[in-house]
Amino acid sequence: MSATAASRSQTPQPEDPQNAGVSDTAARPPRLIHSEATTEIPIHLLFRDDPADPGVAIAPAVVRRRQGTGEQPRATRRPAPAVARPLPVVDPSLGERPAHVLPGAVGVLGGCAGVAGCAAALWWAGVLPEPVAQAAAGMPWADGYGGHGAYAGLGLAQWASLAGSGALALFGFGGLARGRVGRAWVLTLFGRYRGSIRRTGLMWVNPLLLRRRVDVRLRHWRSEPMPAVDRGGVALRVVVLVVWRVKDVARATLGVADHQEYLRECVEAATARVLSRLPADAFHDDTPTLRDADAVGDALTRMLAAEAEPVGIEIFSAQPTRIEYAPEIADTMRLRRVAALDARHRDSVLTSVVDSVEDTVTRLTTRGLVELDDYERKALVKDLTVAFYTGHGDR
Repeated sequence: MSATAASRSQTPQPEDPQNAGVSDTAARPPRLIHSEATTEIPIHLLFRDDPADPGVAIAPAVVRRRQGTGEQPRATRRPAPAVARPLPVVDPSLGERPAHVLPGAVGVLGGCAGVAGCAAALWWAGVLPEPVAQAAAGMPWADGYGGHGAYAGLGLAQWASLAGSGALALFGFGGLARGRVGRAWVLTLFGRYRGSIRRTGLMWVNPLLLRRRVDVRLRHWRSEPMPAVDRGGVALRVVVLVVWRVKDVARATLGVADHQEYLRECVEAATARVLSRLPADAFHDDTPTLRDADAVGDALTRMLAAEAEPVGIEIFSAQPTRIEYAPEIADTMRLRRVAALDARHRDSVLTSVVDSVEDTVTRLTTRGLVELDDYERKALVKDLTVAFYTGHGDR
C-alpha cells in the first residue's frame, strides 16, 4: 500500500489548465457557480445627471448582458421631465404710469384768452360788424388801439395775432377732458405711450395726444354654453362666470389687440384644460369629480389668473355655474346615473340587512335562548334575511 502510494506520488499528474503559470500561494479558488451571468452597466449611466435643457428627452439606456448567455438587451427609458407651459410675454417697458395733466381751469382761461385775442385782432383790422365796433369803440380801452376805422385788409400783424390767438383758443378748449369714476385714459403720441389718467373731474390734457378710454370697474362676464370633455372623453356643456377688472390699462390697451376677446379665449382654453383632468361623475368609485364646484373653481381661477396677468387683467374668481352633459348623450348618462344610485341603494340595504341578521343570531345564541345546529342556523339566517329585506322594501 505504501509502495503504491509512493509510486503514485512520484508519477507526474497532468497540470490544471486554469492554474497553469500561477503559483500555489497566488492561486485563485475555483468558481463554485460556473453558469452565473453578470450584468455590465457602464459607470456613466449610474451617475448621469439630467440635461440642462428640460425640453430634451434622454436617450434610452441599454443594459448589456454577457455574450453567450442567450439574454436579449433590455432597454429602459427615463421619462423626460414635464415642460412648463410658457406664459405670454408683453413688453416689459410697457407698464402703467401717470401722465402729466393740468387742472381744467387752466384750459378754460387759456381758451377764453384766445377768443379775446381773436376778437381784438379783428376789431383792430376793422372786420367786426358795425354794432360790435360801436360797442367796442365806446369802451375805455378802444382808443388805445387807434379806434375803429374803415376796413383796409388784414396785414401781417393782424394775421399773426389771429393765428396766435386762435391756436391758444384751440389748445385751451380742445384739451379739456372730463374724468369719470371707474374710467381711465390711455395717452399716446405718434404711437408712443405717454401715460395714463385715472383722475376724475375737469382737467386739461395736451390735445395732440391720442386718448383711449378704458373701463376699470369691477365687471363680471357670463359665458355662453361652451363645449368641453371630461377625463373620460364624455362631451359636456359648461357655463362659466368670471369676475375681473383691468388692473394695468397700458398693457390691456396696447399689449393686446382686444383684451375682452383675449379674456374670452383664455376662459374657453382654461375651462377645457381644467375639466379634462377629472371625470364628470364617478358612478361606482369614490373619486373626485367635476361636481366639486369649489375645487374646480379654484383650479380654474388660478389658471386663468396666470394667463391674464401679463396683459394687465386681474381675475378675482372664475366659477362654473353649470356643468351638464351634451344633449346627444344626456339621456344615456342620466340612465347610468339612475342605475348607479339604485345599485348603491341596494348595496346599503343589503349591508343593513346582513348586519341585522348577524346581530339577531348572535344575541339569540349568546344569551342561551336557543341552541342551533348548522342546519337550523342556516334556516334561521335565511328566514331572517327574507323578513328583514322585505321589511326594507316596503318602506
